[in-house]
Amino acid sequence: MAVASTSPALSLPPLLLVLLLLAATSEATKFSVINRCSYTVWPAAVPVGGGVKLDPGETWEMDVPAGTMGGRIWARTDCSFQGEGNGSCQTGDCGGLLACKGNGQPPNTLGEFTLGQNQTNDFFDISLLDGFNVPMELLPVQVQGRSGCGKGLRCAANITSQCPGDLKAPGGCNNACTVFKQDMYCFNGSKTSNPTNYSKFFKWMCPDAYSYPDDGFTRTFNCPSGTNYQVIFCPLFNQALSPTQVTPPTPSTLPAATGPTSMKPKSSATRRIVAILAPVGGFILLTIVFLIIFFICKRRTQRQHGMEEEEEFGELQGTPMRFTFQQLKAATEQFTDKLGEGGFGSVFKGQFGDQRIAVKRLDRTGQGKSEFSAEVQTIGSIHHIHLVRLIGFCAEKSHRLLVYEYMPKGSLDRWIYCRHDNDAPPLDWSTRCKIITHIAKGLSYLHEECTKRIAHLDVKPQNILLDDNFDAKLSDFGLCKLIDRDMSQVVTRMRGTPGYLAPEWLTSQITEKADIYSFGIVVMEIISGRKNLDTSRSEESVHLITLLEEKVKNDQLVDLIDNNSNDMQAHKQDVIQMMMLAMWCLQIDRKKRPKMSEVVRVLEGTMKADLNIEHEFVVTTPANFSSTGNVSSSAPPLASDVSGPR
Repeated sequence: MAVASTSPALSLPPLLLVLLLLAATSEATKFSVINRCSYTVWPAAVPVGGGVKLDPGETWEMDVPAGTMGGRIWARTDCSFQGEGNGSCQTGDCGGLLACKGNGQPPNTLGEFTLGQNQTNDFFDISLLDGFNVPMELLPVQVQGRSGCGKGLRCAANITSQCPGDLKAPGGCNNACTVFKQDMYCFNGSKTSNPTNYSKFFKWMCPDAYSYPDDGFTRTFNCPSGTNYQVIFCPLFNQALSPTQVTPPTPSTLPAATGPTSMKPKSSATRRIVAILAPVGGFILLTIVFLIIFFICKRRTQRQHGMEEEEEFGELQGTPMRFTFQQLKAATEQFTDKLGEGGFGSVFKGQFGDQRIAVKRLDRTGQGKSEFSAEVQTIGSIHHIHLVRLIGFCAEKSHRLLVYEYMPKGSLDRWIYCRHDNDAPPLDWSTRCKIITHIAKGLSYLHEECTKRIAHLDVKPQNILLDDNFDAKLSDFGLCKLIDRDMSQVVTRMRGTPGYLAPEWLTSQITEKADIYSFGIVVMEIISGRKNLDTSRSEESVHLITLLEEKVKNDQLVDLIDNNSNDMQAHKQDVIQMMMLAMWCLQIDRKKRPKMSEVVRVLEGTMKADLNIEHEFVVTTPANFSSTGNVSSSAPPLASDVSGPR
């Protein structure tokens, strides 16, 4: 009788087969958790638990069982634990336990993973649904010879520093969906048209992350089961997003053994040739070595200089998002759509993700390093509805670029100057009043609501931008200076734009009151629809502020009202009252000028402008402009010198 041949494995009981299969797939997946933050973090993970402290530069090797469903890892900050493992953290607290047994409390940025689903693939993502805390990166560690992994993913931008005040939380930033509990803050598409859609902004800052409820699995990545992973807290922003490549070690190749060779005596001619070539060859060799050392030292110096600049901007508190030059080159389509041009460079329209941006590319010979640093630190650290938001910057080799929110209506000068090349319709009186009020509120915030007074020092229509609703925002903080509260003035070299400079620039003794004088000039330009200095006019009308002196003394202020607008002519009395406010701001003695908060109160109708003023607004010779008090040199602003978002 024939006997059927069977495989030994097939002869085992089915239950044993299942156990063997589980054993074959039960190898743990290794997560290398690296802390590159400048501060200590306490990583937590479920279901593993965590329970470690990671100082800057330290690594934690974490083994997670294969087949883990619903795993999470995140960084906790500002933690304090007792010996028995109880304490508290600002973020992801896990009920005050050092080793987590459950999910932590938001805000926290999560790395989520499912290992060996269907025994074929791992799935992972970075989720911002629970809020924003520490920037992180989740990369597969890909072994050479294996394939199947996509790129890694990350949220490398420090979005917590960009967090609006109404979303601020200890140690992080809450999700707008959770705070406001309205669909407009959570969903994509037509429901995201609201300008206060914070969730959309943060998703744009971290495009790889899972954020909106309708994202589905579009931001989930996968790798073959058995892949190990690397989690980095506070990764370098400019690092490439490819999987970490690991090459298995291979035996080194040794040179083949050689046998002895026969030696023949050299002739005298050969010896002479060697005697001649030896010093020549030695000289050439020394020259090559010298050149190699020279170029190595030069590259090292350049690299150290670049690292110093990287560190300089990397250490700033509240520094905005950092872009690479290639990113901005692509976002602006090779810098093709120019929006405008100024003293320091040109501004280009761009698109980054689904967000329109304005990119200011600085000339190499224009704005210097200190001015660039001042703008990045100052506007990058403050948030106000009437200050243009600085989204990010690029400081890469010789490239200096600033990335702002896009303002569709452009700068104010386009709308108030009646020129043959300007086809914009004249603004009505209520719109001009709104713009003036917004400028005043922005300056009031800089002068009086920050820890240190910030003098803008370049207030002019070209630096006032308008959105679709003609809401005005101050921009271009490259010339700004900080003034200590206990200092009455700041000494600095002359800066700003001719036609808008306060009289005290003749003595170089400057306070924030210089902005108020410039504000008065801008108000007069808005009212009259012309430039302060216009050489195309008759000689007696070239200078608007000199003309204002003449008209107020002759009771002819109505002559200065923009005659291209019927609506302006219909509000003559209101316009003249606005002129009186402008003249209060144009006092030669800076002590007689109002504070910007007082200007705002006049505009809002809660107080009246001072009418007991001098009707002289221009000087032509140096004089003492009430320069009393302490004098201090101005230093570049620090993020700690300004107050939080408003």
